Amino acid sequence: MLFGLLGNILTILVVWLRPHMRSSTYLYLSSMAVSDLLILLLLPLDLYKLWRPRPWLLGDLACKLTMFLSECCTFCTILHITFLSLERYMAVCWPITAKTLVTRRRTRALIGCLWLGAAVSAAPVLVMVGVEEGIDGGHEGELDKRECRCTHYAVSSGLLSAMMILSNLYFLIPLCILGLVYSLIGRTLWLRPQSSRKDQSHRHTVKMLGVIVLAFVLCWLPFHVGRTIFSLSLGTYFNLVSSVLFYLSAAVNPLLYNLMSARYRHAVNLLYGHGKFCHILFPRKLTV
Repeated sequence: MLFGLLGNILTILVVWLRPHMRSSTYLYLSSMAVSDLLILLLLPLDLYKLWRPRPWLLGDLACKLTMFLSECCTFCTILHITFLSLERYMAVCWPITAKTLVTRRRTRALIGCLWLGAAVSAAPVLVMVGVEEGIDGGHEGELDKRECRCTHYAVSSGLLSAMMILSNLYFLIPLCILGLVYSLIGRTLWLRPQSSRKDQSHRHTVKMLGVIVLAFVLCWLPFHVGRTIFSLSLGTYFNLVSSVLFYLSAAVNPLLYNLMSARYRHAVNLLYGHGKFCHILFPRKLTV
């Protein structure tokens, strides 16, 4: 959690404090960093629920909002990776069209739409979850059995099943799109001469995004599989492993940027070198 928080905060600062880093690609990555930050901030609550699932002492509103925020950020991250990959496809395969369509202003507007779409998609969670009396697993003599969980209404009405289908579609459809997009990008770059400086830059960016997508698939596939089979006897243990990978995915992206992008490393060095990062953390000390 600490590693992920520091890495994602640094990613946001690098993009927004270094003007040359505000390309469409890094605008997407900084917005993803915000989503990953929110996911990681929910980790203590998830650990608390594992340690003591009942009684839930934070109230019905906190139960609904935390579950909604987790689902919203999950959808948002998937949408960001998909649209970022489509943007790279436009830049590589249709460069003239991309120069006209892909601008910073439109990218910011599209990112706002992605957040709105993710929030709308996650909205049913506000009805699905709530604080109810636990019906199993309680300790003998335990008086307060309030638990933050899926409500009986969500199960009986079929809302839980519908949301499970939506969640899986949110993973499977983008996965198919990503496979097609990177196949087309790879084919286009393979057929072009490697002497072009712009194509070399595209290759480097696509390699970085390819690693990010691979990490995304490896970390999130068990999470979605675990959701589907949670009712089986192995579901509890599988969900624990998939939850670890889910949070690992939110923490590992800044490390991948650092390993794969010399531009990112250079921007971080400039940020430290000019003291802007320290100025934000300790403004009074630096102004004295």
